Amino acid sequence: MSDLTTPQQALTYASYLRIDELLDLQTPRSTGPEHDELLFIIIHQVYELWFKQLLHELDYLGERLRANDLSRALHTLRRMLTILKTVVSQIDVLETMTPLEFNAFRGYLESASGFQSYQFRALEFTLGYKRRAVFLHYPKGSAGRLLLEARYVAPTLWDAFMAFLAVNGFQVPAEALNRDVTKPVIPSPAVQELLLAVYRNDPSLARVCERLVDLDEGIQEWRYRHVKMVERTIGNKRGTGGSSGVEYLHTTLKPLFPDLWVIRSQL
Repeated sequence: MSDLTTPQQALTYASYLRIDELLDLQTPRSTGPEHDELLFIIIHQVYELWFKQLLHELDYLGERLRANDLSRALHTLRRMLTILKTVVSQIDVLETMTPLEFNAFRGYLESASGFQSYQFRALEFTLGYKRRAVFLHYPKGSAGRLLLEARYVAPTLWDAFMAFLAVNGFQVPAEALNRDVTKPVIPSPAVQELLLAVYRNDPSLARVCERLVDLDEGIQEWRYRHVKMVERTIGNKRGTGGSSGVEYLHTTLKPLFPDLWVIRSQL
């Protein structure tokens, strides 16, 4: 009796990474299409992949901090910082596109805008920058809205860091340990005193503080480079998603972990 079963195909580089599907995801909308639209699409798709990985690493980092796993926490922070350098360097590639080249296809974007990236908003939420107004940009029940609703009520990286310090014997203020995690992280004199004690008494934990400063600075660097890239490409024009463009982006240039910055003058 013959065997009618189809033999399983061997796993290949292309099938494992689903290359055929991946390469089919770039669909320019401009007539021609315009030469630079492909670059624009690929850069932003790669951004979204890196945002997905950063969220993955952030969740793991929070777990490692709560488990008091100093070694893996520092390793994960190092990886995230390296990813951020890659994310920032992609702006160099985007800046090879002149304003005329971008404007040749900008109209085809209609209302689409990076402002609508729900993964980046999820990153902001997980890093402690939360605001309910963000929900207005995503329909109820959509993938973006569901992700953001979950991240909105979840503890942030800062909350995991406070728990980490408590496990290591530091007297973390109750208001920091039991705060409303749906609120943005705001400066706290009591937390600043705690952080000064960490720096002065525990070099190992101070390394975590410094890596968090690096992470904060890396996010700010990406924001700053993004602002300047938009400014040199569209000037003061409004963003395609209806935002005020450069004017709005300037308002985002602020620290995520303000207490770690305030104490610099006291060390």
